[in-house]
Amino acid sequence: MLSLQMLSLVVLLILFQPGEGGTSPISCYNDQGEAVDWFYLYKLPHVDREIPNDGQSYLLMDKGSEGWTDGKVLVNDSTGALGRTVGRLYEQGKNEDIAYILYNDQRPPEEGERGFGQDNINLSVVLLDKTQGYWLVHSTPHFPPVKEIGQYFYPGSGVQNGQNFICVTYPLERFQAIGQMAYSNLPHTQPASNRSVSLTSLGGTKFISFAKGRSFNNDLYHSWVAPTLQSDLLVQFWIRSTGILPSDCSLGWKVLDIQLISPGGRITFKASNDHSKWAVSTTGGGVDRAAGWVCVGDINRNEAEEKRGGGTVCLQDATVWKAYRTAWFKHQ
Repeated sequence: MLSLQMLSLVVLLILFQPGEGGTSPISCYNDQGEAVDWFYLYKLPHVDREIPNDGQSYLLMDKGSEGWTDGKVLVNDSTGALGRTVGRLYEQGKNEDIAYILYNDQRPPEEGERGFGQDNINLSVVLLDKTQGYWLVHSTPHFPPVKEIGQYFYPGSGVQNGQNFICVTYPLERFQAIGQMAYSNLPHTQPASNRSVSLTSLGGTKFISFAKGRSFNNDLYHSWVAPTLQSDLLVQFWIRSTGILPSDCSLGWKVLDIQLISPGGRITFKASNDHSKWAVSTTGGGVDRAAGWVCVGDINRNEAEEKRGGGTVCLQDATVWKAYRTAWFKHQ
């Protein structure tokens, strides 16, 4: 079994359950209920009060797709990609072969509460068995419900604003490195060093994970991600906080704050309506310059978060890059 002793010191919740459970693989799932290597999900914001269920629709993109597709159901539906993926947490019952981790930068909910504190920054879900599992990085406060709730639901706290999710299915041997990244990500820990690691998915896709500790004391994107990827970046983050860092063109790489967004051309909205934390390179890479970088994570660009842990997961892929690059309409 995967060693989780180190994680027990830093995550909010690690439980191993004795007994019986399901036999289907622990994986990311798409809207059709098919196991997929990875997916990106863009939950759109609530921008029109006249539209029923506005704020619960989403766009989905998984490996092999040609870009954003409309979600088949609402994000609160247990038969959608997010519901099927996270819902496995509540289906396992008592199963000694399943481990899960919910880590967050706020205290765990107390008895009678249904979620975490209000100002969540570092949010992730890890679910695995003896052969494989997934790592879901996202930006939604109060998500997911604790296992004791007994079922999947999407919280009202995540409806008003846009949110982003990246889910990747990994073989078991990757989870020791994922645990180390989780440790560095937590906002008030003092890891020995910042961590950057290449993580290859179950299907062979290579991601790069960045995690900074609070001792880094600098902006993740401008001081580390952009120079490492050797790319100028457009960055979307939660701008309704104090001490927002302006666009920065020093140190040889531009990091530009996004102001207007239109993912998939479905709707156009301001960055102030989007709680997501993602970055996209301004130009493509690779032989044909078509495959740029996209990073989805859990940390903002502001003065306070220079002194907090946090991270992002990056992929160089032509389809994903085009989907995010064309989502940008205006920057600072």
